[in-house]
Amino acid sequence: MSPTFSSLRVPNYRRYAAGMLVSNTGTWMQRVAQDWLVLQLSGNDGTKLGITTALQFLPLLLFGLVGGLLADRFPKRRLLACTNTFLGLVGLTLGVLVLAGVAQVWHVYLLAFALGLGTAADNPARQAFVVEMVDRENLSNAVALNSASFNAARLVGPGIAGVAIEVFGGTGWVFILNAITFIAPLIALYSMDPRQLHRTELAKRGRGNIREGLRYVRGRPDLLAVLGVVFFAGTFGLNFQITNALMATKAFHKGAGEYGLLGSVLAIGSLAGTLLAARRKTVRLRLVLVGAAAFGITEFIAGLMPNYTWYALALPPAGMAALLTMTAANATLQLSTVPEMRGRVMSLYLMVFAGGTPLGAPVIGWLADHYGPRWSLLFGGLITATAAVVAAALLARRASMTVQAHLRPLPHLEVSRAQSKRARFSLARSAEAIEQVERSEHLHLVPAATDAMAPEAAIGAGRGFSP
Repeated sequence: MSPTFSSLRVPNYRRYAAGMLVSNTGTWMQRVAQDWLVLQLSGNDGTKLGITTALQFLPLLLFGLVGGLLADRFPKRRLLACTNTFLGLVGLTLGVLVLAGVAQVWHVYLLAFALGLGTAADNPARQAFVVEMVDRENLSNAVALNSASFNAARLVGPGIAGVAIEVFGGTGWVFILNAITFIAPLIALYSMDPRQLHRTELAKRGRGNIREGLRYVRGRPDLLAVLGVVFFAGTFGLNFQITNALMATKAFHKGAGEYGLLGSVLAIGSLAGTLLAARRKTVRLRLVLVGAAAFGITEFIAGLMPNYTWYALALPPAGMAALLTMTAANATLQLSTVPEMRGRVMSLYLMVFAGGTPLGAPVIGWLADHYGPRWSLLFGGLITATAAVVAAALLARRASMTVQAHLRPLPHLEVSRAQSKRARFSLARSAEAIEQVERSEHLHLVPAATDAMAPEAAIGAGRGFSP
């Protein structure tokens, strides 16, 4: 089997991946149908559509850490069975309301919030459960394939939803179909062989579990660096749903068809990025930093493109760099976190990745309105690349090094160590040097604890993962 799909050799993960592909496709179908339903019920009211989206993301901000604690405290396989059942029932309820002809906007508001609640509990458990299905050697590949599944569903799901709305004359049956797709992951979960799962120690009940998770992350500079880069990339860089619409309509004066094509082109690059990440057997902190810098640069370049064709051609590299970065960040956090903290750490990852959207989207929109749509891309790319450089500099400072950025004669970082001769490094070499110095100072990155290791021993062994 190709190294790109090596984790599919594991029977439990193979069942899980197949079930989640079906479920992800249904989720994208519901997203399109939900937006379409709100516009129908409200007379194309964009404000009400925005409220619906905000209500769906709000639980992630309010209860994301609670969802992570649930993932640490309860068996993840059982928790995922509960969340998938709940999410299926939400879709079924909305479908029944639409088919009965009684659906109103407030119904959609309520069920969008319920969908967000289910997602806040489901996502951390879904992320952390991967570690229990595959060994450490295949973890990076499994995380990448999860992202590939999500992006493949993003390519297929909206198209199926559009055809279904046209064929059935409305959105009701789309919600019903989405509810049916949740049967697939339930079958996968219940058909797994429990003996082949790498079970992790559950967090103990008691007060202060959430604060304990925050303290754990605060004491890990490597995790803080990854979360910081993900926050700036997710908040200001990954707003292509807005920037593509603005570039297509305002900069290039194109219609809905050309706008939709930009989304498909971007998704192709994103899928390529996840498959590229899947081929890597190991993941390093420097991949997150280099990937974020590359994403910022490619997004900045896309904002400079003179016409629609060149802009469309610039999107796949940006999508590839973005998903390569996010996949590497996901794997880094999972590999470098002790098992009993993994759910809470992944909930923080999801909060900073998706929770920053309500903050960044208005800024990006304001820039486009006042300075032109290109500035939404230029600003997003610049701040993402800057965040990567700053994160590298902070880690270097902790390792008694300094990092300076230079644009001439070629873009590079100049890394210097106390009482040592200065040398020029690329961003990748800079991060590699940081890792080497951290190893020499016993701040090195080591594998997260296995189940056989005591939590105290795991924490004392080091501050991260092995390169």
